[in-house]
Amino acid sequence: MNPDLEGLIRLQRAETELRRVESALADVPTRRAELDAGVASEKGRLDAAREAAAHSLKARRQLESDLQDLETKRSKYKGQLMEVKTNKEYTAMLHEIEAVEREVRSREDQILAEMERAETLAADVKREEAEFKNVEARHRDETRLLDARAEGLGKEAARLTAERDAIAATIGADARELFLRVARLRGTAVAEARDGMCQLCHVKLRPQMFMDLKRNDEVVQCPSCSRILFFEPPVPVEAPQP
Repeated sequence: MNPDLEGLIRLQRAETELRRVESALADVPTRRAELDAGVASEKGRLDAAREAAAHSLKARRQLESDLQDLETKRSKYKGQLMEVKTNKEYTAMLHEIEAVEREVRSREDQILAEMERAETLAADVKREEAEFKNVEARHRDETRLLDARAEGLGKEAARLTAERDAIAATIGADARELFLRVARLRGTAVAEARDGMCQLCHVKLRPQMFMDLKRNDEVVQCPSCSRILFFEPPVPVEAPQP
């Protein structure tokens, strides 16, 4: 095989592997953001549950304050009831007392409803606190794994970069420049030719060109996509033993 062609094939394989590792490394910040977003979302649900419980408690305290004011007013009216001089004033005062008592019963019903609601909200808070604790624990574990993965990918990328540069140094300047030019244009500079066609652009090659290409004794470019072509001889299949 042509030495430069052999080097270009190895260079492409190293470059492809490096890109794969760099792509995986580039995904790490996205995955970390997803993990953080999951924690933030669960924290938001916990905060909402706590806020609802706090709002319920505040509402109940306001109702209890209103109830106390109404009971004070009822006591005041009952005291005044004994001081009225006429039946008309007496009847009017009874109406005032009945109205206050209706308000008292309404507030008592509302307080009871808030107490029942508070029990449900307290259970919600407890459940969300437990879930948030679990989410935080998973976040810590997955973040540690992600950090370890990022470290491993970083080392692998450094190794592959050094390997790629070492391979590139063994290739002639013209062939190396051709590789870089095609890579900038097509992304992948080297492609396998098989079944009479380029395996990346899928354009048929002239039969004579494909026959010459099978020898792998020179650097040949695809007439359609300009990629550097090579032929990989099929691996012979051993006949089964009798």
